[in-house]
Amino acid sequence: MIKRKWFFLLVVLITVPLAGELKFYPFEGDFRVSFGTPLFFFLLLWRRSLHRLTFIIGVAGSVVLFRIGLEMYGGRSGMEEAFLAHFPVFFYYLTYGVLFRFFKVSEYYYKPLIIGVFGVLLEVFSSTVEILLRSGVMNQPFDYGTMWLLVEVAVIRSFFVLGFFNILLYKQVKIEEEQQKQQKEHIMMVVSGLYAEVTHLSKSMRDAEMVTKESYDLYRQVNRNEHPAPALSSALLGVANKVHEIKKDNQRIYAGLSNVVSRESGSSYLRMKSIADILMRSNATYAEFLGKDIHFRFESDDHESSYPTYVLLSLLNNLITNAVEAIETKGEVELNVKRGGNSLEFKVTDDGPGVPEKVKDVIFEHGYTSKFDSSGSPSTGIGLSYVREIVEKMEGTIKLKKEEGQHSFLIQVSEKKLMEMGD
Repeated sequence: MIKRKWFFLLVVLITVPLAGELKFYPFEGDFRVSFGTPLFFFLLLWRRSLHRLTFIIGVAGSVVLFRIGLEMYGGRSGMEEAFLAHFPVFFYYLTYGVLFRFFKVSEYYYKPLIIGVFGVLLEVFSSTVEILLRSGVMNQPFDYGTMWLLVEVAVIRSFFVLGFFNILLYKQVKIEEEQQKQQKEHIMMVVSGLYAEVTHLSKSMRDAEMVTKESYDLYRQVNRNEHPAPALSSALLGVANKVHEIKKDNQRIYAGLSNVVSRESGSSYLRMKSIADILMRSNATYAEFLGKDIHFRFESDDHESSYPTYVLLSLLNNLITNAVEAIETKGEVELNVKRGGNSLEFKVTDDGPGVPEKVKDVIFEHGYTSKFDSSGSPSTGIGLSYVREIVEKMEGTIKLKKEEGQHSFLIQVSEKKLMEMGD
């Protein structure tokens, strides 16, 4: 980081003097305008590291040394004469930089008119300092006509720099907005995944409670026997205690996850198109990662209503991700949303090979999976079972359909229950 900063300073120390030698003559006579000041103004706006006094002095000194070097190299004058001719430029840049820093001009980024006025004032005041020095040292007369020309040039140069700077600033803001949008969508997908895990964890705790109760009941039955088996009785009590410990561990995890999910998703409602955009973009990235060419489509007859984001993300992402994984190399995935009365219908369609007939009745069972990793270990098989559980909580149904070479999961839920789950 430090090397980059010093490299940038070195570039500035070279480019500002060079830009100062690029001159043109906009008016009749010897009045000339260089590009050194516009470049210096732009760099002060763009990089806050140049606001330090040492940097400002460095730039001012480099301009003077560069011009003295050119004079001597060209044989036009000696060292002393060249120094007297060009040292006032040092105070021009010094004054410009110090005043820029003193008035904290860069803090007015989003007030371009104020920055433009500051640019004009700084240039006029710095030019006045330079002219006064030249008139005192080199007996050059103070020409008020020249001052008016300086004001005109200052207006043109300052607002030209400001326009260019605002274009770059606008592009930077757009890039930052896109980055923030992507980060927010990533967080949404992560939280939607946590939402699903919280649901499974809740079920796991209920199962653990049931196993604990059944184990303890069995322990009591064994102890009621006329000839109880101490070893069996002790083993049953041990099982009950271990399951109870698992439940307590799950409760601690559940409390932490629930806190995160409730804090992030408590007030998150988006329109269906926005939710679909997040789903399509994240799964397009996933498809690209898998090396698949998949086209995503979204259709809906509801363009105004907002729905609980995390509930629908976790619900629909399971189905869309399954569709992406089912397609071999190339295909289409479509999400269709319809509103009818008090219910909502979600339809996820793909043109993959579909679900084999012999397993249609068990795909929603907890633990069923057709996916195995590279080592041959099966996945958890909780995706579709989770979807069915959430759908049933919303007093809905989920069906698997096949029509015209396409395969669809059709979900119908109560809109009222969906909204209640988002609260």
